[in-house]
Amino acid sequence: MTTNLSPPGTEATRARNLLVAANGLALVRLTIGAMLVWVFFENQGKGLYRQAGYSGLIHYYIKAGHSPAAWKAFMAFAASHAAIAAPMQAVAEISFGILLVIGLLTRPVAFVVFLYLGSLWVSEWGTAWIWELLVPVLASLALALGRAGRRWGVDARLAQRNPDSPWW
Repeated sequence: MTTNLSPPGTEATRARNLLVAANGLALVRLTIGAMLVWVFFENQGKGLYRQAGYSGLIHYYIKAGHSPAAWKAFMAFAASHAAIAAPMQAVAEISFGILLVIGLLTRPVAFVVFLYLGSLWVSEWGTAWIWELLVPVLASLALALGRAGRRWGVDARLAQRNPDSPWW
């Protein structure tokens, strides 16, 4: 059991609470980053970054899913350009994962991951459990808002030089 020597509401207590919160956000950042790295290798093994695999998966979402018609039209466009879209998705997933794991440019990367996972979530409506991607989507938004790279990440070093930067 830990003894708290500082009276409640003191600067020391607030600083300790912020440190605990920063550790929690850093753990979420590492988890989302590791998830993206894992998904990259899993998708690569399934052939989903090749034209046929990517196009097949997208067509499955279009046929079986319940996403809006406008979104299905966008997915059909991506599937028809799978030779370009599949490798772009591969590069995005591994890059996002590595950047989150090392905690570099966490805020903008986490925001883009929020948008990216949100788009996947909409694509999977009706084909997967609704919470499967919604939790990582919202966790990514929390990472962007909470400056999760300032703990256990490269952003912490960058923030020492420029603490007011919105990038970390």
